[in-house]
Amino acid sequence: MTGKKVIITGVPGVGKTSVITESIRRLEEEGVPYQSINFGTFMFEVAQKENIVKDRDEMRKLDKNSQKRLQQLASQAIARIDGNIIIDTHASVKTPVGFLAGLPEWVLKELKPDLIILVETDSDQILKRRLSDTSRIRDIEGYQDIQDHQDFNRAVAASYAMLTGCTVRYIKNPDFLLEKAVEEMVQVLR
Repeated sequence: MTGKKVIITGVPGVGKTSVITESIRRLEEEGVPYQSINFGTFMFEVAQKENIVKDRDEMRKLDKNSQKRLQQLASQAIARIDGNIIIDTHASVKTPVGFLAGLPEWVLKELKPDLIILVETDSDQILKRRLSDTSRIRDIEGYQDIQDHQDFNRAVAASYAMLTGCTVRYIKNPDFLLEKAVEEMVQVLR
């Protein structure tokens, strides 16, 4: 059995997980099941077993070789899963030395995505969401830093599409309009 492999990305604080969760619930009601897989969770579980991180927020500070190895292990495991899959991940990760592609060529070759969706919203809304989220330890960034990250995500999504032949879709998730973002996501995933 095979299925659709859909990568859904967005900068931290954009509300990606909320859109995914509600979209999956709606699709299940329609008889279109999707399994949500968090790419970072696969990486984190391996890193934790190896005692190289204590929490998820330390992941982005690992050296490039460790990141690459963890990405390879996660993509290989996810590629073996059958059915419709949403891969919840980041198109890029902001590290202390610059942006790191979250889906380099070796990951994309394993996953073979059918579609990449970028969940986005205004940078000022993301900044407010981050400041009110006490469950995570995030680097302090301003409006322009967040906008630069979203712009970089668009650029790497285009390159991911070039490497895989998949399509890219942008879905807006502004404050108080989650329902609209979910409706659009459900239509794309049917």
